[in-house]
Amino acid sequence: MEAMKSIVNPLSSIYFVCILLLFANAASAKTHYHDFVIQATPVKRLCKTHNSITVNGKFPGPTLEVNNGDTLVVNIVNRARYNVTIHWHGVRQMRTAWADGPEFITQCPIRPGKSYTYRFTIQGQEGTLWWHAHSSWLRATVYGALIIHPKQGENYPFPKPKRETPVLLGEWWDTNPIDVVRRATRTGAAPNVSDAYTINGQPGDLYKCSKQDTTIVHMDSGETNLLRVINAGLNQQLFFTVANHKLTVVGADANYVKPFTTSVLMLGPGQTTDVLIKADQTPSRYYMAARAYASAQGAPFDNTTTTAILEYKTASCSSNCAKTKPVSPSLPAYNDTATATAFTRKFRSPKKVEVPTEIDENLFISVGLGLENCPRGARSRNCQGPNGTRFAASMNNVSFVLPSNFSLLQAHHQGIPGVFSTDFPAVPPVKFNYTGNVSRSLWQPIRGTKLYKLKYGATVQVVLQGTGIFTAENHPIHLHGYDFYIIAEGFGNFNPKTDTSKFNLVNPPLRNTASLPVNGWTVIRFVADNPGVWIMHCHLDVHITWGLAMAFLVENGVSELESLEAPPVDFPVC
Repeated sequence: MEAMKSIVNPLSSIYFVCILLLFANAASAKTHYHDFVIQATPVKRLCKTHNSITVNGKFPGPTLEVNNGDTLVVNIVNRARYNVTIHWHGVRQMRTAWADGPEFITQCPIRPGKSYTYRFTIQGQEGTLWWHAHSSWLRATVYGALIIHPKQGENYPFPKPKRETPVLLGEWWDTNPIDVVRRATRTGAAPNVSDAYTINGQPGDLYKCSKQDTTIVHMDSGETNLLRVINAGLNQQLFFTVANHKLTVVGADANYVKPFTTSVLMLGPGQTTDVLIKADQTPSRYYMAARAYASAQGAPFDNTTTTAILEYKTASCSSNCAKTKPVSPSLPAYNDTATATAFTRKFRSPKKVEVPTEIDENLFISVGLGLENCPRGARSRNCQGPNGTRFAASMNNVSFVLPSNFSLLQAHHQGIPGVFSTDFPAVPPVKFNYTGNVSRSLWQPIRGTKLYKLKYGATVQVVLQGTGIFTAENHPIHLHGYDFYIIAEGFGNFNPKTDTSKFNLVNPPLRNTASLPVNGWTVIRFVADNPGVWIMHCHLDVHITWGLAMAFLVENGVSELESLEAPPVDFPVC
C-alpha cells in the first residue's frame, strides 16, 4: 500500500500543478468591452472637409490593446447611411467564425440603425493585427490597430523597447470613396486612384494644407522604439522607410520572426510588420515616408508620398528641431520589384516549426485580372473597360459572386440550398502559359459562388500562381481564419518538378497575408483546424470588387471543441 502511495502521490502533484496553472491562466485573462459607433464625421484633409464614415468620430479609429488569451466584446452601433461589418484582420477566430466579419461571407451586414456585438478570444497570437470595415469600400476610413501583448508575466523574445508606436499607412480620396467604387461598378472601368497616402490619418508635409497636422513620433536619444507598421491602404502596396535609420524586423502578422535588419519595408494591404528602431543618429528631425510599390505595368496609381516626422526629444534638439527641415529619406523606385522581393524573402520563423508534410489537399490556383464582354443589351456607358468591356478578376477562372440574401456561413450552418456550390476547381480548368502571352479566349472568367470543401484536420497546400491576363501585378492574398506557412515563392510558372527543391520546410514564416510576386507564384500550407466558411481574397479592394476571391468550407470535426459554435442571438439577418 505504501508503495502504491509513492506512485500515486507524484502523479497527483503534477495533476494538481496543471490545474493550478490552468486556473492561473484563466484568472490572468481579461475581457475587454468596447463600443464602436459607426457614423459620419466631418474630416478635413487636403484643404476640404468631407463627411467621412468613422468609428467614434475618430480617423483612424481606436487602437485596441489586449493580451494573448484575452476576450474582446465589441458592440457595433451603425449610425451611418451604409451597411457595415467589421473584420478583425488576422484573428484566428477559433470556432467563432460568426465574429469574423466579411459581408455576406460569415454574416449579413449591420443595417443602418442596427447593432451587433462581436465576441471572440485571442488564442496563441502576439504582435500587431488590425480591424477594418469589410463592406464595400468603407475601410478607406473605418480601420484601426489591434495590438496583442504577451500574456501577463511573459515577455517579448527581444529586449523590451522604451516605446511602442502604431504606424498606420492609409489611402485618402478627396471625395466619397463609396461613390468611387459605385461608379466603377456601374461603368465597368477601373476606379479613380487615391489622392493621397496617410500615416496615422495625416498626409504629411508634401501635400497641400497638410503640413501643420503632420504626424510626429518622438524618441529620446539612445532609446529603442517598436514601430507597429500596418498597411491599411485599399489598393496599393507600399514601401516604407525612415531617413538615416535601420529597421530591425521582429514580427509580422502577429507572429514573431527571426530578426533581420533592413532600410526599407514593403507591405501589401492587410500586412503588418513590427520593427525596432533605435534613436542612434544625430539629434534632429527625420522623415518617415511611404509611397507606392506599383508592379502593374501601365496601370495608373497614386504616385504621391506621405510623410511623418521622427523627432528626437533631447535638450540639444528641443529648441532648435522644430525649425529644422527633416532629413529626407531614400525610397525605392515605384516599380522596384527586386527590392520588394528581397524584402519578402528575408522572413523566417525564429526556430524550427512543424510544417505539414503529408498533404491531403493539393490546390493550384491561378490568380489574376480579366475582362468581361459587354453583356447583350447593355449600354456602352456600362462597359467602359478596355475595348468596350468590363473589368473582372478571378481565381481558377471563377469570378467570385457574393450572395445577397444569406451569408455563406449561415447557409452552410442552416443547410439552406441554392446559395453556393462546393465545386470550386482544385486546378485551373484550362492549363496555359500563365505568365506569358495569354490567349484572349482565356480572358473572360465565369461568375459563380463556388466553395472548396475541406475535412476538419486536413493538411492543405495551395500553389498561388499569378497570371499575365490583361496585366500582371503583385497581389496581397489574405486567408481569413488561418495563419499559413509561406514555404516558397518565385517568378514565372510554378514547376512541380524543379521548384519543390526551393521549399523551406524548416523555418518558413507564418503569415495571414502573402505577397504573390508579379508574374510569379507562392506556395502556402496550413492545417484545416478551424471550422467555418473562410474567404481567401486579394486585399486590393478593387480586385475583390471584381471577384478575385474564393472560399473554403471547413467541416466540423468529431468533438464539440472541433465544431463551430452556435450563432449569437443578435446575429444580423439579411
